[in-house]
Amino acid sequence: MREIIFDTETTGFDPRNGDRLVEIGCVELIDRRETGVTFHAYFNPERDMPAAAEAVHGLSIQFLSDKPLFATRVDELLEFLGDAPLVAHNAAFDFGFVNAELARAGRGALDMARMCCTVQMARKLHPGAKHSLDALCTRYGIDRSHRVKHGALLDAELLAHLYIEMTGGRQIGLGLAASAVSITPSVAVAPAPPRPDRPFREPRPHMASAAELARHAEFVAGLNQPLWLDTV
Repeated sequence: MREIIFDTETTGFDPRNGDRLVEIGCVELIDRRETGVTFHAYFNPERDMPAAAEAVHGLSIQFLSDKPLFATRVDELLEFLGDAPLVAHNAAFDFGFVNAELARAGRGALDMARMCCTVQMARKLHPGAKHSLDALCTRYGIDRSHRVKHGALLDAELLAHLYIEMTGGRQIGLGLAASAVSITPSVAVAPAPPRPDRPFREPRPHMASAAELARHAEFVAGLNQPLWLDTV
């Protein structure tokens, strides 16, 4: 199955207030494994960059001023996304900004049914714990030492590692998860009725007889320096 892990950087928190998308990074997974295929782009937001947003991702308006508009690369982005499920951390935020840019470009919105949110997954797996990307990377032992500031492609790559771990880790590639699901049937299975053509057999005794216990004691007594005496 093909899935896309993605992250965005923006000028603020709400596209309805004029905030814009300035960066998107996407990582392709096939059967929960990274393929090495990515999509990454910066966009000119056609507005200023608030200092608070720049402090988070480090993208200045001077850096973004010569980057293409979202509409310029929209076809390339949509082709990369295809019809795959889309995984993001706090996915409603990222979907909101992408769909706002798609609307500006005269394109249809991404179907919210394609959305998979790793924050919601983390709340179910670890209720009461911290659910930030940094906190979850620490919990799952994912190296984020190179993450000085937020970056869409870097964060998407970290999220891909996290998503793989949160959905069963590398065992999925070995097919263990599928076999585990099939162990417990969803419907109770009645035992097979006895067959009248089979002869009845008395249950076999499983306790050692007195003679067998005596032979065992004789054998143990003849052992030369048995290991268990070292712990006495």
